Amino acid sequence: MKHILLTILAAATLVGCTGRAEQSSDDYIDDVKTALADGGTIDLSRLQWTREPAAYEVKGDTIAITTAPHTDLWQRTYYHFQNDNAPVLQMTTREPFFSFVVKTDFTQSHHRFDQCGIVMYLDSENWLKGSVEYENEAFQHLGSVVTNQGYSDWATTAIPADVKTMWYRFSRREDDYCIECSANGIDFSQMRVCHLSAAANEITFGIYACSPEESSFTAFFTDMKITECAWKAHDGQQPDE
Repeated sequence: MKHILLTILAAATLVGCTGRAEQSSDDYIDDVKTALADGGTIDLSRLQWTREPAAYEVKGDTIAITTAPHTDLWQRTYYHFQNDNAPVLQMTTREPFFSFVVKTDFTQSHHRFDQCGIVMYLDSENWLKGSVEYENEAFQHLGSVVTNQGYSDWATTAIPADVKTMWYRFSRREDDYCIECSANGIDFSQMRVCHLSAAANEITFGIYACSPEESSFTAFFTDMKITECAWKAHDGQQPDE
């Protein structure tokens, strides 16, 4: 009954996020430029699902995603399997310089590998994500995955299991990207700088949640906004001539 109610509420609140018609260059709407012009506010009705979950809810500025068991994003490396079925909710842009900020609440995560966070998902073989992944009652993994041309890596650090919220800031400088995290939404620390060859022009980015094993939990996303690029140009060693 809960899943049915959530689905009904979501359908009524987020009409149009399950797909978007192709647009010509003349009527193309850039979600980042639109948000910047609106003081950073994101139009949630513009967000588009890649694999819509069975249960989600949008209420005010809060998006709740209830994960299904055996959902994940991973490609090949080390584990030698390919998982590409996590629900992803994204916006579209060609803007080369900007930052996206979101707060995640994963208080309900309780099983190994339960996770939620930010994502830039282009296709099954080219994407990145940043999240906290539950491990056990003692610790969990704060980390990021970058997948280029069908191979994933994973960079992590252990954090206490009692951490239940995390802010992320995803920044773009042309086809280079930075993922940062924050405990308070003010002071951000760098998690990852990376390059995606497939992400040189139009990209899609946003949020995701999944449960790779036999588990389900509800992740909450709030305080989503677009800002001018907070990842400043490098002021150290000069580039090669």
